[in-house]
Amino acid sequence: MLKAVIIDDEKNGRNTLIGLLESYCPEIEIMGEADSVKTGIEAIHKWQPDVVFLDIEMPDGTGFDLLSRIDSIDFEVIFVTAYDNYAVKAFQCSAVDYLLKPVNTDLLTASIQK
Repeated sequence: MLKAVIIDDEKNGRNTLIGLLESYCPEIEIMGEADSVKTGIEAIHKWQPDVVFLDIEMPDGTGFDLLSRIDSIDFEVIFVTAYDNYAVKAFQCSAVDYLLKPVNTDLLTASIQK
């Protein structure tokens, strides 16, 4: 079982991803959610996830800002965003994958297998 945290400022986005993960990725246990860079950092420290599903643009910064504030990134990152223009930067941050919203279930399950 992989422990996961979902960080996205949009509640609907988090709920949709949770539903997809519960339906198609039974190996993922969702430990918690966060809606900002600040609460995302707190969630990562609290739950020590194996994988973080991370949005890019949030009211208090970006997913890249969040990653730059984590001392030791010992988890995998899968970006889930509506913006296609950050993909190169995401992979430069060693992201496992970059999924565009609305999330395609085949791509989601392939990301988990990576």
